[in-house]
Amino acid sequence: MGRYDALLFDLDGTLINTGPGIMRCAAYALQKAGISVNDPGSLRVFVGPPLSSSFPAFGVPQDGVADAIKDFRELYHAEGKYECAPYDGIEDALKLLKEAGFRLFVGTSKPEPTAREVLNRFGLDRYFELIAGASFDRSREKKEDVLRYMLKQISCRSPLMIGDTVFDAEGAAAVGIPCLAAGWGFGSAEEMKKAGALAAAESPAAMCAWLLNETENEL
Repeated sequence: MGRYDALLFDLDGTLINTGPGIMRCAAYALQKAGISVNDPGSLRVFVGPPLSSSFPAFGVPQDGVADAIKDFRELYHAEGKYECAPYDGIEDALKLLKEAGFRLFVGTSKPEPTAREVLNRFGLDRYFELIAGASFDRSREKKEDVLRYMLKQISCRSPLMIGDTVFDAEGAAAVGIPCLAAGWGFGSAEEMKKAGALAAAESPAAMCAWLLNETENEL
């Protein structure tokens, strides 16, 4: 099975391509805040990190962040959460890893009930022992907070975080666990490596090969 016994997966940009819905809802909330977005591609940064850090980066003042999050979630829960799909090969990868003896978990900055709903919609929830996410009251929001919350509930010898953004690498480092970069997502594998990620897998199949030592850890 390899050296890791528990795999802690990010959701947005790692398991599910939730980008279209998240980016549309972010544009809507920014527009309501009076902020124009000239480059729609710049909204990719909303996929993964907490909304409370993304909106200020686009010029939303701190006293307007709560309203922006409210506007985002209003549209996201009505429509945006349905604008997504699993990445090609991800379910095959989860099945293979589970059959190989890995324990699988989800640790996401997406609110936990929403994460459960999205995974359930595509039948992916059945692969995971625990789906841990952020809380709506923002008391558990950053990736390291979610991971600490998760690790208190599970018993494992050697966990590994798998995610697509620097927030995943930094969150994993904050709780003292290693991270593998999911190079098919929305972040930068090079930035993740600078933040401490062990390596980058360019596809779910490459991730499985690395985890199963089929390529001697050379991707």
